[in-house]
Amino acid sequence: MRDSSQLLLRSLLADGVVAEKDVKRAQEHATSASCTLIESLVAINAVTTRMLAISLAKTCEYPFVDISSYDIDLAHASRLPRAQAERLGVFPLFVVDGVSTVAMIDPLNLQAIDLVRQHLKTEVDPVVCDVDQLRALIARAYSLGVGGEALDATAATGDRDLTTGEEPVVAATHQILVLGIQSGASDIHINPDEHELHLRYRVDGVLVKQQGPFKSLHAGIVQRLKVMAKLDLTQTRKPQDGKFRILHDTQPVDFRLSLVPTIHGENAVLRIQRPSVRISGISDLQMSKEVEKTYSELIRQPHGIILVTGPTGSGKTTTLYAALAAVNTPDRNIITIEDPVELRLPMVRQIQVNAEIGLTFSSALRSILRQDPDVVLVGEIRDQETARIALQAAMTGHLVLSTLHTNDSVGAIARLRDFDVPAFSINQGLLGALAQRLVRRICEKCAAPDSPPAHVLSALGIRAEDAGGLRRGAGCNACLNTGYRGRVGVFEMMKMTLDVQRTIEQNSALSVIREAALQGGYKPMIADAVAKARRGMTTVDEVGKVNVCHQADPIEPALGIAA
Repeated sequence: MRDSSQLLLRSLLADGVVAEKDVKRAQEHATSASCTLIESLVAINAVTTRMLAISLAKTCEYPFVDISSYDIDLAHASRLPRAQAERLGVFPLFVVDGVSTVAMIDPLNLQAIDLVRQHLKTEVDPVVCDVDQLRALIARAYSLGVGGEALDATAATGDRDLTTGEEPVVAATHQILVLGIQSGASDIHINPDEHELHLRYRVDGVLVKQQGPFKSLHAGIVQRLKVMAKLDLTQTRKPQDGKFRILHDTQPVDFRLSLVPTIHGENAVLRIQRPSVRISGISDLQMSKEVEKTYSELIRQPHGIILVTGPTGSGKTTTLYAALAAVNTPDRNIITIEDPVELRLPMVRQIQVNAEIGLTFSSALRSILRQDPDVVLVGEIRDQETARIALQAAMTGHLVLSTLHTNDSVGAIARLRDFDVPAFSINQGLLGALAQRLVRRICEKCAAPDSPPAHVLSALGIRAEDAGGLRRGAGCNACLNTGYRGRVGVFEMMKMTLDVQRTIEQNSALSVIREAALQGGYKPMIADAVAKARRGMTTVDEVGKVNVCHQADPIEPALGIAA
């Protein structure tokens, strides 16, 4: 910032952003570190790069732009060589009516403006940006291969993209993986279309489109992923599955890769698994007091089976792991059968299902019952044989934890009936069924009060006087402008009471079983969802999604849960 450093320093002093003592410290640091005075002010934490940019914008009378607040088209990298962007500290943000808005570290550098004008072949409207944000934007844009230089380099290097770690394909692949980790995504989708390569991250259960590389890099990225996952590089017409691990901020992160052939090329989906994630305790799951109390009591029973139900991706495994963490003591032998093993648990013997060698849930379950287990976790009950063995184990002195794919906890009874499990086995073996969903949590950085229409509140059973705590997210950079950041579970628990057992013995319809459960204290999931909305944790829109799945359930019990 040679052209503006003196002006900036005077402005910082005049505005009281820094003091003379800070300048003296910075001068000493600059001498020893061989850097500029402005860089030293940042290094000694006298100012931040953002404060510098705002002060410079004021001094130079140019607008300050927070890059993080905008969805910048990374394809603008193709209009400016990377070497120039990095050397001059510039990047084109927008083009409107033939004028390019260009982010600059130093808008008083007239030579830089002239060079940018020549490359862009448009008029240039400079804006001031945070230097750290701008450099990160430049690195991301060119590493994803959207610039002309990157494409030329790719064509020139060919297969070397897969080996040196410096070519655009390798850099683009690494950037895609890192951004997925940083955004908190559970899955990364790399989807080829006829003329475009789509990059999407599943964040909080919703796919969010991102700026991705050009279609011309698709084959190279897929090849790079195959190398990392040790898959067959020559096979492009059959599905392939693999896995690999990378280090991110010194922490290992595992990826499961799925490739399937499409008419436009191989479609790649990566599931992100973080082995270092802390296992939650039951109190961290934020169940209602009644559900948490019942669940905690049931997992401490000496024998019986507890089922956790819900669709794929509803957090069932997390809930089961929380139970294992609560009962995992040296005096218990715990064995799990999982597909896949998602987290490594201390003192727990974990078995990975492998259907190719005949190691299925049912065959593994038969074998581990001869391993003298106290607690058995079966990742999922998928068939009649597994269901019957699991119930038999529950009735012969073992505590069994497992999952089913049903919409609600009462539906677990119907699913067991589908597996031809006798009524007496259900009544003797089943302790209870917990159903759950995940709803998106409101972003705390942009949360604001919400006032839904009266008919929306009425549909969810929320009285106007109880709606004071409702909120929604306005959208900000922290939540990718969605208004949501993170998810929270909503739960319902059906405990096996005498009345419920009687209806099962009589082969009653599910509606009759549900009524018996209600009489025994069961509250449908929508009640928990409404309570969390009234506490400002989620929105009525998310509650509405839960309600759609439970239209047959009474709404009134929701009013009985205190906010």
